[in-house]
Amino acid sequence: MEQYFSATQKMEQEVMFPSLLRGVFPQQEGAAPDAESHTDLYERYQLLKAIKPMVEKGLASVSDQSPTGADTDMDTSSDSNEAGDAQLEERLSHHLSGLQQVLTHLTRDTNALTRRYSQILEQINLSEGQPSW
Repeated sequence: MEQYFSATQKMEQEVMFPSLLRGVFPQQEGAAPDAESHTDLYERYQLLKAIKPMVEKGLASVSDQSPTGADTDMDTSSDSNEAGDAQLEERLSHHLSGLQQVLTHLTRDTNALTRRYSQILEQINLSEGQPSW
């Protein structure tokens, strides 16, 4: 989670001119550009920026919730509670695993976008340093 927030914060600090990402398509490390990708880095940037508040809000709403007495049923048997608890643990584990995979993917995309933006700026700086006779 911290890596994701760190990556998005770095992206927001470094990408000062998102319009430079228009028409630039993502590349895999050491591979040719993905011909099937129709989403340029500008669209991905917008998506990553839109997702961040949703993740933050989702985490805040989860931490704000606390179990109430109405949520617990004291009339059920001990065996039933243990089976239900095991099922809840399994479901929670499944969802946390999925969340971890999504956050890892988002972090990787955010870092790649930030690196590519830095490369674009370097190319611009190099071309400005060339004399134009």
